[in-house]
Amino acid sequence: MTPAARLAAAASVLDSIAQGRAPAEVVLKAWGQTNRYAGSKDRRAVADRVYRVLRARGRLVWAMGGREDGRALVIGSLSLIDGLSLEEIEALHSGDGYGPRPLSKQERARLTAGEGDLPGWVAAGLPEFVVEDFKTTFGDRWTEEARELMAPRAPIDLRVNSARATVDGVKGELTAAGLTPERTPFSTWGLRLPSEPPPNVQAQDAFKAGQIEIQDEGSQIVTWLAGAGIPFTPDTIVVDYCAGGGGKTLALAAQALPQAKPGAVAPKPAGWSPTGGEEGAGGKPKVELAAGMKLIACDVVQKRLDNIRPRLQRAGVSADLRLLGQNGGGVEDVNGKADLVFVDAPCSGSGTWRRRPEDAWRLKTDEVERLHALQLRILDQAVHLVKPGGRLVYVTCSMLTGENEATADAFEAAHPGFIPVAISDLLSTPTLTDAARAKLANAASGHRLRLSPASTNTDGFFAAVYERTA
Repeated sequence: MTPAARLAAAASVLDSIAQGRAPAEVVLKAWGQTNRYAGSKDRRAVADRVYRVLRARGRLVWAMGGREDGRALVIGSLSLIDGLSLEEIEALHSGDGYGPRPLSKQERARLTAGEGDLPGWVAAGLPEFVVEDFKTTFGDRWTEEARELMAPRAPIDLRVNSARATVDGVKGELTAAGLTPERTPFSTWGLRLPSEPPPNVQAQDAFKAGQIEIQDEGSQIVTWLAGAGIPFTPDTIVVDYCAGGGGKTLALAAQALPQAKPGAVAPKPAGWSPTGGEEGAGGKPKVELAAGMKLIACDVVQKRLDNIRPRLQRAGVSADLRLLGQNGGGVEDVNGKADLVFVDAPCSGSGTWRRRPEDAWRLKTDEVERLHALQLRILDQAVHLVKPGGRLVYVTCSMLTGENEATADAFEAAHPGFIPVAISDLLSTPTLTDAARAKLANAASGHRLRLSPASTNTDGFFAAVYERTA
């Protein structure tokens, strides 16, 4: 493909992203499968252009006079991001071959007009209502938080399956495969890979063998805190109430697993056979959870639960998968019995915008309000599962007050029988490094914790921890 043809392709992909709800990476993959003539360098160049545009979309729309179509955004990016002159941009828009058509009079005028005085939200690269929320939440740090949330490409974090392998063992294996893993600063079971060049983690033997999972370090941290101090025994019941893709389900399970020793192979449980249903990934035996600890993973969508099953099998662990009714039905047998109920509630996903910048421009104020109401409804259902003395943990991957502090405030007002548990009381867990304990102690506000790309170089997360007293 010529450079001009790549620009035309990027504009087409951007239009497809704007017209649907699919993630940009899914749309890009579909484009690559449909256009087989595009080589790996072509696909990489198109994807790079698409993501650069998405991260600067607000500024580009402003510069192009409010136009939101892919062509206008790509044209604007050539000027504002690449710094090309009008003549250079026109040369890429000759209309020859598969390149984009020539610039219109209006497009040339926009390119020569300059940006003028940018409103704060445009300069920050976030929707206007999000910027106002950030100013309230982060004060003088709001511009740094906005910049780090949207600008950089996020690293790829891995969680090592403690029953299958050691961190050093996996680190050595990935290094031998040509990757450059480093230990994560906060999670003792984490490894970090740079985003460039994009690593194909799922092609690694360690992934196929169930030794690693892709999981942002922030996601690991909130899961480690949730299980900190829980005495995992045969009578322990843990409920992942909104299991989704199952990443945190697996991390919850990891806290109750026996830890691997260098070179050790997980023991075969009683009743295991090479062809039986108890086998994990790659012929590895399934590992029992804490001598019978019961892990229940719930969701309202059956397909999500179906997708969790192979992840559990690959990791060699088991969980009771439950399909919930819209009113929370399906776990009545657990009412008042759970030691830990983990509510990773549906949210805007704004904490992951550095990975999915397209979602920033799909979010509207009324959607945040709808999610706030849904989160409270889910919490109202989940509280009945917690036993007296048990723990409830509310988590989102959101940066927005309406889904975090506002939801926690409303929950606490409605449920006085749940008292706050200070984050500082949970930091002794061996799954956190000494650096994490110091950093998180400073970042916490009592029983609440915020993580963000700017403060912890993780995705954005919010967690609030409670204990049931009655």
